[in-house]
Amino acid sequence: MKGPEEPSPARRKTGRPLSFDRNAALEQAMLTFWRHGYETTSIVDLTTAMGVTAPSLYSAFGDKKRLFLEAARRYAGDLEAMAREFQGAPTAYDAANAMLTRAAIAYTGDTTPKGCLLASATASGSAEACDVQGEVAGIRSAIAACLEARIKADVVKGTLPAATDAAALAGLIMAVAQGMSVLARDGASRSTLFGIVAAALAAWPQTDVARAGSDRDDG
Repeated sequence: MKGPEEPSPARRKTGRPLSFDRNAALEQAMLTFWRHGYETTSIVDLTTAMGVTAPSLYSAFGDKKRLFLEAARRYAGDLEAMAREFQGAPTAYDAANAMLTRAAIAYTGDTTPKGCLLASATASGSAEACDVQGEVAGIRSAIAACLEARIKADVVKGTLPAATDAAALAGLIMAVAQGMSVLARDGASRSTLFGIVAAALAAWPQTDVARAGSDRDDG
């Protein structure tokens, strides 16, 4: 029989409870990193945006690096839920279309910074930030792996040609998403990004049966 659960370090701490809404503060930190990037965002920038003092920030989030990584995970969302969504889509094409369409909308929001936090916040940085860049790259790799698994499932079902390179096709979709982030930060409109999504997905591989049906429809 198991004994009482050992209190976690966080639960062993004593002192006054947080005097601010942690989730709301994290949301503001996410937006600040998204707007300015990881290394160029200062603690003063963060405390001003979050409405907290520096001691409160350190107490709640540890340090700037851990705060950024938590904000990046908040931005990326639940990767397990994403994997389930991809697997539940009618086809891998539908999963990729939904992913790119959501990205086009998110990158051009009226109340959020332009582009993608994961693409822009650590696009460049010093050697001291390489571990942060690695963490962000890991999030992107996990998303690509979810899409690759869905593509492989379609290959097995025959929805995609047997010769389809699942890793390359997933990489193409990720590259389009990252490129759209750059264009959005340069001022590209949502309709422009939608056009890019359509053009990219026009190159989606088809089985001979699907291609023949498409040719008949065109005729």
